[in-house]
Amino acid sequence: MSDRSEIAASSRWVVKVGSALLTNDGRGLDDGVIRGLVAQLAGLRARGCEVVLVSSGAVAAGIVRLGMPARPHLLHELQAAAAVGQSVLVQSYENAFKDHGIVSAQVLLGHDDVIARDRYLNARGTLNTLLALGVVPVVNENDTVVTDEIRFGDNDTLGALVANLIDADALLLLTDQQGLYEQDPRQNPDARLVRTAEVNAPELDAMAGEGGALGRGGMVTKLRAARLAARSGTETVIASGRVADVVARVTAGADIGTWLRTGKKPQNARKQWLASMVQIQGSLELDAGAVKVLRESGRSLLPVGVRGVHGDFARGDMVSCRDDEGREIARGLVNYSAVETRRIMGSASADIESILGYAGDEELVHRDNLVLV
Repeated sequence: MSDRSEIAASSRWVVKVGSALLTNDGRGLDDGVIRGLVAQLAGLRARGCEVVLVSSGAVAAGIVRLGMPARPHLLHELQAAAAVGQSVLVQSYENAFKDHGIVSAQVLLGHDDVIARDRYLNARGTLNTLLALGVVPVVNENDTVVTDEIRFGDNDTLGALVANLIDADALLLLTDQQGLYEQDPRQNPDARLVRTAEVNAPELDAMAGEGGALGRGGMVTKLRAARLAARSGTETVIASGRVADVVARVTAGADIGTWLRTGKKPQNARKQWLASMVQIQGSLELDAGAVKVLRESGRSLLPVGVRGVHGDFARGDMVSCRDDEGREIARGLVNYSAVETRRIMGSASADIESILGYAGDEELVHRDNLVLV
Protein backbone atom coordinates (compact mmCIF):
# COMPACT_ATOMS: atom_id res chain seq x y z
CA MET A 1 0.00 0.00 0.00
CA SER A 2 1.29 3.46 -0.86
CA ASP A 3 0.57 6.62 1.11
CA ARG A 4 -1.34 8.88 -1.25
CA SER A 5 -2.01 11.79 1.09
CA GLU A 6 -0.26 14.01 -1.46
CA ILE A 7 -2.81 12.96 -4.10
CA ALA A 8 -5.68 13.47 -1.68
CA ALA A 9 -4.46 17.02 -0.99
CA SER A 10 -4.68 17.97 -4.69
CA SER A 11 -7.24 20.67 -5.41
CA ARG A 12 -6.85 21.23 -9.15
CA TRP A 13 -7.38 18.16 -11.33
CA VAL A 14 -7.21 17.32 -15.01
CA VAL A 15 -9.22 14.17 -15.74
CA LYS A 16 -8.70 12.51 -19.12
CA VAL A 17 -11.09 9.86 -20.41
CA GLY A 18 -10.52 7.78 -23.55
CA SER A 19 -12.86 6.66 -26.30
CA ALA A 20 -12.86 3.03 -25.15
CA LEU A 21 -14.65 4.03 -21.96
CA LEU A 22 -17.17 6.36 -23.60
CA THR A 23 -18.37 4.30 -26.54
CA ASN A 24 -20.96 1.55 -26.47
CA ASP A 25 -19.08 -1.26 -28.22
CA GLY A 26 -18.49 0.96 -31.23
CA ARG A 27 -22.13 2.02 -31.43
CA GLY A 28 -21.60 5.63 -30.46
CA LEU A 29 -21.44 7.32 -27.09
CA ASP A 30 -22.72 5.52 -24.01
CA ASP A 31 -24.95 8.09 -22.34
CA GLY A 32 -25.03 6.16 -19.09
CA VAL A 33 -21.23 6.12 -18.85
CA ILE A 34 -21.05 9.87 -19.57
CA ARG A 35 -23.67 10.65 -16.92
CA GLY A 36 -21.87 8.44 -14.42
CA LEU A 37 -18.55 10.15 -15.11
CA VAL A 38 -20.10 13.61 -14.83
CA ALA A 39 -21.75 12.66 -11.52
CA GLN A 40 -18.31 11.72 -10.20
CA LEU A 41 -16.81 15.00 -11.41
CA ALA A 42 -19.69 16.89 -9.79
CA GLY A 43 -18.81 15.12 -6.54
CA LEU A 44 -15.21 16.22 -6.93
CA ARG A 45 -16.39 19.77 -7.44
CA ALA A 46 -18.60 19.52 -4.35
CA ARG A 47 -15.45 18.76 -2.33
CA GLY A 48 -14.05 22.13 -3.37
CA CYS A 49 -11.77 20.92 -6.15
CA GLU A 50 -11.40 22.45 -9.61
CA VAL A 51 -11.53 20.11 -12.58
CA VAL A 52 -10.81 20.20 -16.29
CA LEU A 53 -12.09 17.27 -18.33
CA VAL A 54 -10.10 16.16 -21.39
CA SER A 55 -12.34 13.87 -23.40
CA SER A 56 -11.91 11.74 -26.48
CA GLY A 57 -14.90 10.29 -28.33
CA ALA A 58 -15.68 12.82 -31.06
CA VAL A 59 -14.57 10.63 -33.94
CA ALA A 60 -16.43 7.59 -32.59
CA ALA A 61 -19.62 9.62 -32.12
CA GLY A 62 -19.34 11.10 -35.61
CA ILE A 63 -18.90 7.71 -37.25
CA VAL A 64 -22.22 6.57 -35.80
CA ARG A 65 -24.03 9.84 -36.58
CA LEU A 66 -22.86 9.67 -40.21
CA GLY A 67 -23.84 6.00 -40.53
CA MET A 68 -20.32 4.89 -41.46
CA PRO A 69 -20.01 1.10 -41.35
CA ALA A 70 -16.49 1.27 -39.86
CA ARG A 71 -13.81 3.72 -38.82
CA PRO A 72 -12.55 5.36 -42.03
CA HIS A 73 -8.88 5.48 -42.98
CA LEU A 74 -8.81 8.64 -45.08
CA LEU A 75 -7.72 11.69 -43.08
CA HIS A 76 -10.46 14.00 -44.36
CA GLU A 77 -13.14 11.43 -43.56
CA LEU A 78 -11.77 11.14 -40.02
CA GLN A 79 -11.79 14.91 -39.69
CA ALA A 80 -15.36 15.07 -41.00
CA ALA A 81 -16.41 12.46 -38.44
CA ALA A 82 -14.71 14.49 -35.72
CA ALA A 83 -16.51 17.66 -36.78
CA VAL A 84 -19.91 15.95 -36.64
CA GLY A 85 -19.16 13.99 -33.49
CA GLN A 86 -17.78 16.90 -31.52
CA SER A 87 -21.21 18.55 -31.33
CA VAL A 88 -22.74 15.26 -30.18
CA LEU A 89 -20.06 14.82 -27.54
CA VAL A 90 -20.28 18.32 -26.10
CA GLN A 91 -24.09 18.20 -26.05
CA SER A 92 -23.96 14.97 -24.06
CA TYR A 93 -21.65 16.56 -21.50
CA GLU A 94 -23.66 19.79 -21.41
CA ASN A 95 -26.88 17.91 -20.61
CA ALA A 96 -25.20 15.77 -17.97
CA PHE A 97 -23.50 18.68 -16.20
CA LYS A 98 -26.73 20.70 -16.33
CA ASP A 99 -28.43 18.05 -14.20
CA HIS A 100 -25.95 18.95 -11.44
CA GLY A 101 -26.31 22.70 -11.87
CA ILE A 102 -22.84 22.97 -13.40
CA VAL A 103 -21.97 25.03 -16.46
CA SER A 104 -19.56 23.37 -18.89
CA ALA A 105 -17.58 24.90 -21.74
CA GLN A 106 -16.21 23.39 -24.93
CA VAL A 107 -12.52 24.14 -25.47
CA LEU A 108 -10.88 22.85 -28.66
CA LEU A 109 -7.10 22.95 -28.63
CA GLY A 110 -4.23 21.97 -30.85
CA HIS A 111 -0.81 21.23 -29.41
CA ASP A 112 0.43 24.59 -30.72
CA ASP A 113 -2.12 26.30 -28.49
CA VAL A 114 -0.30 25.07 -25.41
CA ILE A 115 3.25 25.37 -26.74
CA ALA A 116 3.38 28.46 -28.98
CA ARG A 117 4.32 31.51 -26.88
CA ASP A 118 1.32 33.75 -27.63
CA ARG A 119 -1.32 31.02 -27.73
CA TYR A 120 0.01 29.61 -24.46
CA LEU A 121 -0.88 32.82 -22.63
CA ASN A 122 -4.29 33.02 -24.29
CA ALA A 123 -5.21 29.40 -23.58
CA ARG A 124 -3.94 29.60 -20.00
CA GLY A 125 -5.89 32.79 -19.36
CA THR A 126 -9.11 31.36 -20.80
CA LEU A 127 -8.96 28.11 -18.82
CA ASN A 128 -8.07 29.86 -15.56
CA THR A 129 -10.92 32.32 -16.08
CA LEU A 130 -13.39 29.50 -16.72
CA LEU A 131 -12.27 27.75 -13.53
CA ALA A 132 -12.58 30.99 -11.55
CA LEU A 133 -16.15 31.31 -12.84
CA GLY A 134 -16.98 27.82 -11.61
CA VAL A 135 -17.18 26.35 -15.11
CA VAL A 136 -15.94 22.86 -16.05
CA PRO A 137 -13.93 23.11 -19.29
CA VAL A 138 -14.38 20.08 -21.55
CA VAL A 139 -11.22 19.97 -23.68
CA ASN A 140 -10.65 18.01 -26.85
CA GLU A 141 -8.12 18.14 -29.62
CA ASN A 142 -9.30 20.20 -32.58
CA ASP A 143 -9.52 17.11 -34.79
CA THR A 144 -11.16 18.97 -37.65
CA VAL A 145 -7.93 20.78 -38.53
CA VAL A 146 -5.24 19.10 -36.40
CA THR A 147 -4.07 15.59 -37.18
CA ASP A 148 -2.03 14.73 -34.07
CA GLU A 149 -4.96 13.34 -32.10
CA ILE A 150 -6.13 11.21 -35.01
CA ARG A 151 -2.63 9.88 -35.60
CA PHE A 152 -2.03 8.94 -31.96
CA GLY A 153 -5.63 7.95 -31.29
CA ASP A 154 -5.37 9.34 -27.80
CA ASN A 155 -5.62 12.57 -25.84
CA ASP A 156 -3.08 11.60 -23.18
CA THR A 157 -0.53 14.10 -24.46
CA LEU A 158 -3.11 16.85 -24.61
CA GLY A 159 -4.16 16.08 -21.04
CA ALA A 160 -0.58 16.47 -19.88
CA LEU A 161 -0.14 19.75 -21.76
CA VAL A 162 -3.35 21.09 -20.23
CA ALA A 163 -1.99 20.10 -16.82
CA ASN A 164 1.14 22.14 -17.60
CA LEU A 165 -1.01 24.99 -18.79
CA ILE A 166 -3.12 25.41 -15.65
CA ASP A 167 -0.59 24.23 -13.03
CA ALA A 168 -2.75 21.22 -12.15
CA ASP A 169 -1.88 19.41 -8.95
CA ALA A 170 -2.77 16.04 -10.44
CA LEU A 171 -3.65 14.33 -13.71
CA LEU A 172 -5.98 11.31 -13.73
CA LEU A 173 -5.76 9.17 -16.86
CA LEU A 174 -8.82 6.93 -17.03
CA THR A 175 -8.37 3.89 -19.23
CA ASP A 176 -9.85 0.42 -19.70
CA GLN A 177 -6.95 -1.17 -17.80
CA GLN A 178 -6.19 -1.27 -14.07
CA GLY A 179 -2.96 0.66 -14.51
CA LEU A 180 0.62 0.01 -15.49
CA TYR A 181 1.83 -3.59 -15.13
CA GLU A 182 5.40 -4.85 -14.85
CA GLN A 183 4.56 -7.39 -17.56
CA ASP A 184 1.72 -7.96 -19.98
CA PRO A 185 -1.10 -9.41 -17.82
CA ARG A 186 -2.57 -11.09 -20.89
CA GLN A 187 0.65 -13.08 -21.29
CA ASN A 188 1.38 -13.48 -17.59
CA PRO A 189 -1.66 -13.78 -15.29
CA ASP A 190 0.67 -13.23 -12.32
CA ALA A 191 1.97 -9.90 -13.63
CA ARG A 192 2.11 -7.31 -10.87
CA LEU A 193 0.48 -3.92 -11.03
CA VAL A 194 2.89 -1.05 -10.45
CA ARG A 195 1.29 0.73 -7.49
CA THR A 196 3.71 3.64 -7.41
CA ALA A 197 6.96 4.63 -9.12
CA GLU A 198 9.07 7.65 -9.86
CA VAL A 199 7.86 8.98 -13.21
CA ASN A 200 11.34 9.05 -14.73
CA ALA A 201 12.45 5.66 -13.43
CA PRO A 202 14.40 3.93 -16.25
CA GLU A 203 12.77 0.55 -15.61
CA LEU A 204 9.48 2.00 -16.87
CA ASP A 205 11.09 2.52 -20.27
CA ALA A 206 11.94 -1.18 -20.42
CA MET A 207 8.29 -2.02 -19.79
CA ALA A 208 7.29 0.35 -22.58
CA GLY A 209 9.30 -1.43 -25.27
CA GLU A 210 7.69 -2.15 -28.62
CA GLY A 211 6.91 -5.70 -27.60
CA GLY A 212 6.07 -4.91 -24.00
CA ALA A 213 2.78 -4.58 -22.19
CA LEU A 214 2.84 -0.81 -22.33
CA GLY A 215 3.16 -0.62 -26.09
CA ARG A 216 0.38 -3.10 -26.81
CA GLY A 217 -1.89 -1.69 -24.14
CA GLY A 218 -1.52 1.96 -25.07
CA MET A 219 0.39 2.66 -21.86
CA VAL A 220 3.38 4.05 -23.68
CA THR A 221 1.49 7.28 -24.42
CA LYS A 222 0.35 7.46 -20.80
CA LEU A 223 3.90 7.14 -19.52
CA ARG A 224 4.98 9.85 -21.94
CA ALA A 225 2.07 12.02 -20.78
CA ALA A 226 2.98 11.53 -17.12
CA ARG A 227 6.50 12.71 -17.83
CA LEU A 228 5.19 15.77 -19.68
CA ALA A 229 2.86 16.58 -16.79
CA ALA A 230 5.73 16.25 -14.33
CA ARG A 231 7.48 19.22 -15.97
CA SER A 232 5.15 21.50 -14.04
CA GLY A 233 5.01 19.35 -10.91
CA THR A 234 1.77 17.53 -11.73
CA GLU A 235 1.31 14.07 -10.20
CA THR A 236 -0.23 11.42 -12.47
CA VAL A 237 -2.49 8.48 -11.64
CA ILE A 238 -3.41 5.87 -14.27
CA ALA A 239 -6.55 3.94 -13.32
CA SER A 240 -9.44 1.99 -14.78
CA GLY A 241 -12.52 4.01 -15.58
CA ARG A 242 -14.59 0.86 -15.05
CA VAL A 243 -13.88 0.76 -11.30
CA ALA A 244 -16.89 1.95 -9.31
CA ASP A 245 -16.54 5.56 -8.08
CA VAL A 246 -12.98 5.62 -9.40
CA VAL A 247 -12.75 9.43 -9.49
CA ALA A 248 -13.91 9.83 -5.90
CA ARG A 249 -11.66 7.06 -4.66
CA VAL A 250 -8.50 8.11 -6.51
CA THR A 251 -8.89 11.77 -5.58
CA ALA A 252 -9.46 10.80 -1.95
CA GLY A 253 -6.11 9.00 -1.93
CA ALA A 254 -7.21 5.37 -2.35
CA ASP A 255 -4.53 2.93 -3.48
CA ILE A 256 -6.04 2.37 -6.92
CA GLY A 257 -4.19 2.18 -10.22
CA THR A 258 -0.64 3.44 -10.74
CA TRP A 259 0.71 6.64 -9.20
CA LEU A 260 3.68 8.09 -11.11
CA ARG A 261 5.39 10.51 -8.74
CA THR A 262 7.20 13.65 -9.87
CA GLY A 263 9.50 13.90 -6.86
CA LYS A 264 9.51 17.70 -7.27
CA LYS A 265 7.82 20.61 -5.60
CA PRO A 266 5.19 21.90 -8.07
CA GLN A 267 6.31 25.53 -8.09
CA ASN A 268 9.98 24.70 -8.54
CA ALA A 269 9.20 22.23 -11.31
CA ARG A 270 7.08 24.72 -13.22
CA LYS A 271 9.66 27.47 -12.88
CA GLN A 272 12.33 25.16 -14.26
CA TRP A 273 10.08 24.28 -17.16
CA LEU A 274 9.31 27.92 -17.92
CA ALA A 275 12.96 28.90 -17.73
CA SER A 276 13.92 26.31 -20.31
CA MET A 277 10.85 26.60 -22.54
CA VAL A 278 11.92 29.41 -24.86
CA GLN A 279 14.92 31.62 -25.59
CA ILE A 280 15.18 35.18 -24.34
CA GLN A 281 14.05 37.63 -27.01
CA GLY A 282 14.59 40.96 -25.25
CA SER A 283 15.01 42.68 -21.91
CA LEU A 284 13.29 45.14 -19.61
CA GLU A 285 15.12 47.67 -17.43
CA LEU A 286 13.37 48.02 -14.07
CA ASP A 287 13.41 50.80 -11.52
CA ALA A 288 14.50 50.12 -7.94
CA GLY A 289 10.93 49.73 -6.72
CA ALA A 290 10.11 47.05 -9.26
CA VAL A 291 13.34 45.18 -8.48
CA LYS A 292 12.44 45.16 -4.79
CA VAL A 293 8.89 43.96 -5.47
CA LEU A 294 10.09 41.05 -7.62
CA ARG A 295 12.82 40.00 -5.21
CA GLU A 296 10.98 40.35 -1.92
CA SER A 297 7.26 40.10 -2.62
CA GLY A 298 7.02 37.64 -5.51
CA ARG A 299 4.46 39.85 -7.20
CA SER A 300 3.81 40.48 -10.90
CA LEU A 301 5.74 43.03 -12.92
CA LEU A 302 3.60 46.05 -13.79
CA PRO A 303 4.30 48.57 -16.58
CA VAL A 304 4.86 51.36 -14.05
CA GLY A 305 8.09 49.71 -12.88
CA VAL A 306 9.72 49.57 -16.32
CA ARG A 307 12.05 52.34 -17.48
CA GLY A 308 13.62 50.81 -20.57
CA VAL A 309 12.84 48.26 -23.29
CA HIS A 310 15.49 46.46 -25.35
CA GLY A 311 15.01 44.12 -28.28
CA ASP A 312 12.10 43.27 -30.54
CA PHE A 313 9.85 40.75 -28.84
CA ALA A 314 6.26 39.60 -29.29
CA ARG A 315 3.54 38.81 -26.78
CA GLY A 316 4.40 35.55 -25.05
CA ASP A 317 8.16 35.80 -25.64
CA MET A 318 10.60 35.26 -22.79
CA VAL A 319 12.24 38.51 -21.67
CA SER A 320 14.98 39.23 -19.17
CA CYS A 321 14.21 41.66 -16.33
CA ARG A 322 17.27 43.67 -15.25
CA ASP A 323 18.14 46.35 -12.73
CA ASP A 324 19.66 49.74 -13.61
CA GLU A 325 23.15 48.21 -13.62
CA GLY A 326 22.21 45.49 -16.09
CA ARG A 327 22.07 42.62 -13.60
CA GLU A 328 19.43 40.02 -14.40
CA ILE A 329 16.75 39.76 -11.72
CA ALA A 330 14.16 37.52 -13.38
CA ARG A 331 12.85 36.08 -16.62
CA GLY A 332 9.26 35.88 -17.72
CA LEU A 333 6.70 35.55 -20.48
CA VAL A 334 5.65 39.06 -21.44
CA ASN A 335 2.01 40.00 -22.08
CA TYR A 336 2.77 42.79 -24.57
CA SER A 337 5.01 43.23 -27.59
CA ALA A 338 8.10 45.43 -27.48
CA VAL A 339 6.26 48.19 -29.38
CA GLU A 340 3.35 48.10 -26.92
CA THR A 341 5.67 47.90 -23.91
CA ARG A 342 7.54 51.01 -24.97
CA ARG A 343 4.23 52.88 -25.09
CA ILE A 344 2.95 51.78 -21.69
CA MET A 345 6.20 51.58 -19.67
CA GLY A 346 6.19 53.86 -16.64
CA SER A 347 2.40 54.07 -16.73
CA ALA A 348 -0.20 52.79 -14.31
CA SER A 349 -2.05 49.64 -15.34
CA ALA A 350 -5.32 51.59 -15.27
CA ASP A 351 -4.01 53.76 -18.12
CA ILE A 352 -3.18 50.87 -20.51
CA GLU A 353 -6.52 51.02 -22.32
CA SER A 354 -6.35 54.76 -22.94
CA ILE A 355 -2.75 54.51 -24.17
CA LEU A 356 -3.13 51.49 -26.47
CA GLY A 357 -6.78 51.95 -27.37
CA TYR A 358 -7.75 48.51 -26.05
CA ALA A 359 -7.82 46.73 -22.70
CA GLY A 360 -5.17 44.08 -22.13
CA ASP A 361 -3.61 42.45 -19.11
CA GLU A 362 -2.91 44.58 -16.05
CA GLU A 363 0.47 42.90 -15.64
CA LEU A 364 3.37 43.22 -18.03
CA VAL A 365 4.61 39.85 -16.75
CA HIS A 366 2.31 37.85 -14.48
CA ARG A 367 3.94 36.34 -11.40
CA ASP A 368 2.90 32.82 -12.50
CA ASN A 369 5.01 33.31 -15.62
CA LEU A 370 7.98 34.88 -13.83
CA VAL A 371 11.17 33.11 -12.76
CA LEU A 372 13.64 34.74 -10.36
CA VAL A 373 17.28 34.11 -11.27
